[in-house]
Amino acid sequence: MNNLTMPVKYMEVRVESVSLLRRVTRFVLCFSWALFLLALPGRAQTPASQQKTITLEELQQMALQNNPTFAQSTANIQAAEGRKKQSGLYPNPTAGYQGEQIRGGSFHGGEQGFFVQQDIVLGGKLGLNRKIFDQELKQAETEAEEQKLRVVTNVRVSYIQALAAQQTLELRHNLSKLADDAVETSHQLANVGQADAPDVLESEVEAQQAQLAVTMAEQNQQRIWKALSAVVGNPRLPLMQLEGKLEDTPPVIAEELVEKIVNESPAVRIAEIGVKRAEAALAREKREPIPDLQLRGGMQQNRELLSQPNGSPAGLQGFADVGVRIPIFNRNQGNIATAKADAERSKREVERVKLVMRERAATVVQNYTFSQSAVDRYKNQMIPRAQKAYEMYTKKYQDMAAAYPQVLIAQRTLMQLEVSYVNALESFATSSLSLQSYLLMDGLEAPAQPGGIDQPVREVNLPMQLGASPQ
Repeated sequence: MNNLTMPVKYMEVRVESVSLLRRVTRFVLCFSWALFLLALPGRAQTPASQQKTITLEELQQMALQNNPTFAQSTANIQAAEGRKKQSGLYPNPTAGYQGEQIRGGSFHGGEQGFFVQQDIVLGGKLGLNRKIFDQELKQAETEAEEQKLRVVTNVRVSYIQALAAQQTLELRHNLSKLADDAVETSHQLANVGQADAPDVLESEVEAQQAQLAVTMAEQNQQRIWKALSAVVGNPRLPLMQLEGKLEDTPPVIAEELVEKIVNESPAVRIAEIGVKRAEAALAREKREPIPDLQLRGGMQQNRELLSQPNGSPAGLQGFADVGVRIPIFNRNQGNIATAKADAERSKREVERVKLVMRERAATVVQNYTFSQSAVDRYKNQMIPRAQKAYEMYTKKYQDMAAAYPQVLIAQRTLMQLEVSYVNALESFATSSLSLQSYLLMDGLEAPAQPGGIDQPVREVNLPMQLGASPQ
């Protein structure tokens, strides 16, 4: 009788051990699920980082102080002011010595003295010179405004990209921890016969993929941070924790912003100022045939004797010359024709720049529209459904109605959606910022130097691909 009851007691102990292990496994799974929910961006606060934090305002202030292109813009303005001042200055007079018949011969003559010569500029040519370089100065000032907008926008875009990289890295770290927990759970299930060897191997592969994803996210964060530190003018800026949320980007009306870009962009204003400069240059060339007045006068000592043999010298006497250069052959025809062509080209340049802005805005608008739709679908449809599916598979597994690999697949799907959601938020924010900033993105491009008559307008930049398209 005792021999018959011993196997029964052994089986009861074995069942109780398996049941206890299952409860422990379910507890680990539920705890992992709670950690996973905390890792979801925009739904709970992530653990505080030990890194020093920095805000967008601090980064912008740092860029305004350190970015070298601001000093270049200031130098361009000063150079334009100098050219404007120089162009309106009156020509310097000429003073010199004049002598004729210096030895005098038998009459003891000779005329020696000094003269002063001055050209009188007629036709208002100096005033027209100042008008030309006044437009150039306005171009330099507009370039400086454009450069400031470029730098500030570049800092904000880099901040958004760094913030997305930071959130992605936090998500990858948490998901890697979950994958490691899944490996441990799979081993426990395999020990009690609830999981096969392929299940264990699959969980181990998932864990390795998660670790590789963490490494890639870390390298991506380092790359973006180096770009950000370069824009703010401090390449040795240590990696810091960024404050802010990607979800705070408000929606915009893209088509209205495109019209604003076409009509109010600094590039368009620079082109319009270029038209005024070309028209002023044409007016100046038309005045060039008006001759300047050439005045020359002076005093000289005439030592020629008035009478012989005891006559006195003629003494001090003055002289004056007045002349103009008659425009018979050279009436500045060639320069006038060139100025007319430059004026026509400048007018067409305004049209060209506007068309370029429309062409380049089209890509950004498409990216913005798609990202906006993707953010809405991820947030309101796909992620909630994936969460629900994960919860249902977890409950079924706890009730022993589903296999553990199904839980892993649901978790992986939710993870991929969360990463894509962050990418969509990044693309949405950077596209919106690009449209609001007239497509000006590159804060390290050198500001164009004013004064180029043939090319008075800098070429606008084609914005970089903003963020990654959600997969």
